[in-house]
Amino acid sequence: MENMSRQRWLPPAIGAVLAALTLATAAQAANCPREGTLGTSRILAVAPNVYPRVGLKSFPETLPLHDHEVVLTFDDGPSPLTTPKVLAALANECVRATFFLIGEHSVDHPDLVRRIAAEGNTVGHHTWNHPSLPKLSLSEATDEIDHGIAVDEMALHGVATTTPSTPFFRFPNFESSPALLDLLQSREISVFGADFWVSDWIRMTPDQELKLLIGRLKNARKGIILMHDTKPWTAAMLPAFLRYLRNNDYHVVHLVPAVPDVAVKGEL
Repeated sequence: MENMSRQRWLPPAIGAVLAALTLATAAQAANCPREGTLGTSRILAVAPNVYPRVGLKSFPETLPLHDHEVVLTFDDGPSPLTTPKVLAALANECVRATFFLIGEHSVDHPDLVRRIAAEGNTVGHHTWNHPSLPKLSLSEATDEIDHGIAVDEMALHGVATTTPSTPFFRFPNFESSPALLDLLQSREISVFGADFWVSDWIRMTPDQELKLLIGRLKNARKGIILMHDTKPWTAAMLPAFLRYLRNNDYHVVHLVPAVPDVAVKGEL
C-alpha cells in the first residue's frame, strides 16, 4: 500500500463545493430528453448524520423509498469489459445509479471512473482491494478504506484525499464490525448495505438472472438493489431489467450526497 502521508486532504469548504457540484450534475441528469424511457423518477439527497447505515440485509433501517421505487447500485468496478455496457444500458433509459468502486480498479481505469461520474452517476467507495475487513486489524482496515477512497478521489478530482466528496461506503461482502461502523459514522460516511440482491456472484445466464431479480423485486416491492458491473451476465441482463421496470410502473431513485448543513430527510 502506498504511503498515505503523501495524500492531500481537502478542506471542508472544498468538500462542500464538490458535493454541491455533484448534486447539480445529478439534478440535471434526472431530466431525460427522450420520451418513452424509464428515466430517473426523483433524486434523494443522503446525509450521513441522518442515514448513517442503510439496507435491510445488514441494518434495521433503509432509505425512505415509496412502493415501487428502487435504487440501483453496482459493486466492484470499474471494468473496461463490462462497465461500459452497464453505463450504456443506464444511459439508454436515462437512469442513474450508484457505483461502489474498488480502488485498485480505479487506479487502472481512471477514465472509466470519470465517465461514470460524467454521465450523472454517483461514485461511492468499496475499499482498495476488497478484503474481509473484520479479519484485519483496525489500523489495517482503516488503511484499506482510506486507500480506496484516496485513489477514487484522485481519479475523479485529481486530489488523493481520504475525505470523500461523496461520503458513501459499502463493506466488501457486507462484512463490518462495530469498531469500523463507529469509525465511519464518526467521519460522517454513510454505510450502504442493500435491501436485496441478484446473487450475480454466481455464474448464470442473463435470463436466469433476470427471472431471479424480478422474483425478488416482486417480493420486496421496493428497495436498494445490489448488482455487480463486473459480471458479464449482469451487463447483458440489465437492458431487459430496465425495460421490465419501465413496463411495470417501477421508479428509479438516484442517490446523491446531501449538501452539508442543509440536509433533511426525504427528496429534493
